[in-house]
Amino acid sequence: MSKRDYYEVLGIDRNAAADDIKKAYRKLAMKYHPDRNPDDKEAEVKFKEINEAYEILSSPEKKQRYDQFGHAGVNGNGAGGFEGGFGGGGFDDIFGDIFDMFGGGGFSSRRRTGPQKGADIKYETTITFEEAAFGTEKTVEFHRNDSCDTCHGTGAKPGTSKKTCSHCKGAGEIRYAQRTPLGQIVNVKTCPHCHGEGQIIEEACLSCKGKGKIRKLKKIKVKIPAGVDTGMVIPIRGEGELGVKGGPPGELYVVLRVLPHRLFERDGNDIICEIPITFVQATLGDELEVPTLEGKVKYKIPEGTQSGTVFRLKARGIVSPKGYGKGDQYVRVIVEVPKKLTESQKDILRKFASESGEDVHEQRRTFFDKVKDAFGV
Repeated sequence: MSKRDYYEVLGIDRNAAADDIKKAYRKLAMKYHPDRNPDDKEAEVKFKEINEAYEILSSPEKKQRYDQFGHAGVNGNGAGGFEGGFGGGGFDDIFGDIFDMFGGGGFSSRRRTGPQKGADIKYETTITFEEAAFGTEKTVEFHRNDSCDTCHGTGAKPGTSKKTCSHCKGAGEIRYAQRTPLGQIVNVKTCPHCHGEGQIIEEACLSCKGKGKIRKLKKIKVKIPAGVDTGMVIPIRGEGELGVKGGPPGELYVVLRVLPHRLFERDGNDIICEIPITFVQATLGDELEVPTLEGKVKYKIPEGTQSGTVFRLKARGIVSPKGYGKGDQYVRVIVEVPKKLTESQKDILRKFASESGEDVHEQRRTFFDKVKDAFGV
């Protein structure tokens, strides 16, 4: 089944700005969040699809590759817990292959037969807004190749052992001389019988089929510090794939994805929330109960508070993961206008307007007067 276009998943144009991408993601993530759709498999699939699309399009580098090559350009970089090779391969392999094309050389053979570091593993985990703010500990589960318990990594059947390769005498490579117009050249090739190992397994271990390693489910507890945000990476040294021929293991890279909050929005280390208040509270002032990440606090708003006014709660934001202090919380109050009034309530407002010297229709007439002036009608 082919993947849907990431722009289509988020419902945005291909020329959408970074802020538009973020807004679209937040809106859809809130809609299909597992907490809002318990036991809804379709919502769960859409939520994962939304997160995958956002990870690619929120990264300028990945977005550029996706725009140019489509899904093939970001293969292995999508969301979801998975393993992938960061380490291993790369330029050295290409360079070695070039040497092989022209008859092989000492450099290529030594590189292939020597110790090699294991591949790195990338794993993405999702945490809540609160876990990101205060820190947490997560158990990550992933598959990797570990040493076979039956043969202890030798690849040989228990009770047997590896034998020295009779073709290369344990060197793992074969040398042969070749005459050229420039003189005699000694070529070095990886032994085709032991594949550079220098040893041959006569009876393979039944558990690992002679590979010396077997795929296992690994569980590791990872401490996530306070103040992290989406896209941050926690490296776990030595927890990647096993090294080759005595080489060191690779690394595990835990990539974080923070879920949106139903009340708070993050801006750096600051957080923002909106609080609805009544017309009476805005007019006369009041003491509000304001939600924060650490619980509710009291805050007095003055008389005549206008809708959209922003108040600052110092040091009620998120700590810096680098220890540079703590952000603030900004509270934006929104005055809610009542939609259904009784006749008695309407009479009170009309009386209020009259005593204030106001005409309830004055603004409407003034607005249309401005329209007439602007269009000359």
